Amino acid sequence: MIDPLAKVDPSALIAEDVEIGPWTLIGPNVEIGAGTRIDAHVIVKGPTRIGKNNRIFSFAIIGEDTPDMKYKGEPTRLVIGDNNTIREGVTIHRGTVQDRSETTIGDDNLIMAYAHIGHDSVIGNHCILVNNTSLAGHVHVGDWAILSGYTMVHQYCHIGEHAFSGATTFISKDVPPFVLVNGNPAEAKGINVEGLKRRGFDSDAINALRRAYKIIYRQGLTVEDALAQLAELAAQYPAVRAMAESLRISSRGIVR
Repeated sequence: MIDPLAKVDPSALIAEDVEIGPWTLIGPNVEIGAGTRIDAHVIVKGPTRIGKNNRIFSFAIIGEDTPDMKYKGEPTRLVIGDNNTIREGVTIHRGTVQDRSETTIGDDNLIMAYAHIGHDSVIGNHCILVNNTSLAGHVHVGDWAILSGYTMVHQYCHIGEHAFSGATTFISKDVPPFVLVNGNPAEAKGINVEGLKRRGFDSDAINALRRAYKIIYRQGLTVEDALAQLAELAAQYPAVRAMAESLRISSRGIVR
């Protein structure tokens, strides 16, 4: 299952059925789980752990050192879960000791061609990063978020679950869960209604999120006043509660 033209460090822990294509380099301190397929011309550096049933396409560079100037060669990690698809030319950097010492990618994500995931970032589950999306260091992306092509995300930003960005969006502040943003700089455009319908959210929950959105974005309230007005809805609807919590913990402020 390993092409004779691949170069695999003897210390790497490779499950028996892993496929590795020609001219691919697997370095030391790399672990690759069962069912994973790695095409030709891929570089995987450690310490990196890749879970089960992942597909990594040609010319991806996985687990490289970060170019962050604070990084001085300390041992840091990249952890990738199961069932992810990582397309051509994707770059994913390990963490730094100044943050988590780890970049983390969950399960069932689609990371499309030439996307970049910077050091110490955290990607949840079922996310889609479309071609040429770029995440600076320390970015957190919640479950089911979709970042359209050429989306650029500033360091330390948090993007909530089920959020959506339009193509060529530049995000420099936090995006609350369920919110659709677009533009350069990003502006909030509404609730990601179509995405929520596809994922089984009922009309009551969606209407509650619409009401919450109006409280946050249409009434000119401070964050504190918006949270006070959201309290009743948040007590009734978990989705609104997640939205309110994202406001409460945001350190960068939210996209307006």
